[in-house]
Amino acid sequence: MQSPRRVRELGVVVGTLPTGSLNAITDVPGVRVGQTTITGDGLNTGVTAIVPDGWEATLPAAVAVGNGYGKLIGTTQVDELGVIETPILLTGTLSTFRVADAFLTWLLDRDPRATSLNPIVGETNDGHLSDIRRRPITPAHVHAALDTASPALPTEGCAGAGTGTAALGFKAGIGTASRVLPTPAPPSARAASAAPPAGGAGGYTVGALVQANFSGVLTVLGRPIPAEPIEADGNSCMIVVATDLPLDSRQLGRLARRAIFAMARVGSDYAPGSGDYAIAFTTSRTPSVADRDLRTPFQAVTESVEEALLNSLTMARTTTGFRHTVRAVPHDRIERSV
Repeated sequence: MQSPRRVRELGVVVGTLPTGSLNAITDVPGVRVGQTTITGDGLNTGVTAIVPDGWEATLPAAVAVGNGYGKLIGTTQVDELGVIETPILLTGTLSTFRVADAFLTWLLDRDPRATSLNPIVGETNDGHLSDIRRRPITPAHVHAALDTASPALPTEGCAGAGTGTAALGFKAGIGTASRVLPTPAPPSARAASAAPPAGGAGGYTVGALVQANFSGVLTVLGRPIPAEPIEADGNSCMIVVATDLPLDSRQLGRLARRAIFAMARVGSDYAPGSGDYAIAFTTSRTPSVADRDLRTPFQAVTESVEEALLNSLTMARTTTGFRHTVRAVPHDRIERSV
């Protein structure tokens, strides 16, 4: 029996940029995460809510699609307008629409005059470990995830929308990580404003949260750790990237694409039945970063997503579900690979 441990506790250090204090998406100022977990009686599923401050007035955002075999509600309006106007929710595939409806009720309760809202709900298929056809998520589960969202370190592994997911042959789930940019701001952003940036350690922060549920061969710092393949229905990955960098929606799209690229670093095979999506948003509404200054933010995204994916695995526990048992990755195999 092994206890869940983050990948850094196993001696794996991804990349060269420093992490935030929590090494989580919640290191980005104003970003909170809430989760509802459902287990027992053939169920392993839940809801994960990413709630940024200021969403009511819209925030710049973009969506990238690696492979569109999935259900991601609200994407066309994000593409059209370049903003999100709600938090972001994640869940299991067949519960996507029930979650969206309950989410809409929560939003309408907060704006009695609203006649148009664009809830964003993503999913991966947890039917390997949960009786997905029962669609067990209720409005109470959705509202609890939103109402309890916190700036603390989110629970990783078998939690929320990751309770029933598996990746790279092992039990996976929710994972998160962050990076702090090594300078207070890119040169072009410093020239645009004399005000100090709002990010951690005097600089800006990039954070990622993943719902990992995809196939391939687990690869840790370039070394493969093969497992028995899992014959699961649907293999996908949802990635949410948050930052306080002053970027526009086009630049956030570039970050979102790098998030999907980062899946390859841990061994994704980008299977035909995989829905691989990334949503990137910023809590800043005053874009002032030039494209030539995106090299380090790109690095921050790929490092954060790679480490978040590894955390989703090393923080998970062996789980017996509706049809199968999926084992956690043995930590000693990771430690031997370093």
